[in-house]
Amino acid sequence: MHFTSEQRLDDGVLERSFTLDGIPGILWTPESASASAPVPLILLGQPPLGLNRMYPRLAGRARHSAAEGIATATIELPGCGDRPRLPAVEQARADMRQALDAGEPVGDEIIDRLVLPLVDQAVPEWQAAMDAVLALPEVTGPVGYSGGVISIGVRLAAVDPRIAAAGLFAGSFIPRSTYDEARRLTIPLHVLLQWDDEGNDRQAALDLFDAFGSEEKALHANMGGHTGVPAYAGAAAAHFFTRHLK
Repeated sequence: MHFTSEQRLDDGVLERSFTLDGIPGILWTPESASASAPVPLILLGQPPLGLNRMYPRLAGRARHSAAEGIATATIELPGCGDRPRLPAVEQARADMRQALDAGEPVGDEIIDRLVLPLVDQAVPEWQAAMDAVLALPEVTGPVGYSGGVISIGVRLAAVDPRIAAAGLFAGSFIPRSTYDEARRLTIPLHVLLQWDDEGNDRQAALDLFDAFGSEEKALHANMGGHTGVPAYAGAAAAHFFTRHLK
């Protein structure tokens, strides 16, 4: 991990940009974090829109977590920002848009081509980022995963025992294999669903929630579209992580 810049935000949060094997990322740590008082970590997932575009929302979530004494980190997803494009995913995205424009369902074959290459590449990168951040003296476990492409969060939680809790955002296409991975999860889960999300298959999200093997899982459904998440939903997610990571 190579830090490329740092700034102290007005609430005392230390924001450091970094690169890890050529992948850009950002780490936020609360003012209280130190080698003598290390803090837990949340990995901030995001949709494949690029770090620059998502920065205001990510920084807001990071500040909220820092106020609870929790560090946060995020990395650029494969094929996003300045990273090389993934031609197979780009073609699948074009096929998805064609199906939607024609009023046709997006089939499993397109969903697999759209999502699985992203999951296959992103999960090892998240694990490498976790290795690097947890090697810092001011950050310790346990680790949570929050947001992002839900299939990435499910796979990461299924394969890495360091993930102690996950807050997942419904609203992306779900490959069939993700349902099988969901059944393996036993960690506490907090799932956010926007009931009127125009790009979300509501039934698929409900089926995935039903598939989760965790004994402690909560579904928080709110009226409104994809960008209409109410402020209290974020507060509930923050309380979930504070309860399970501290």
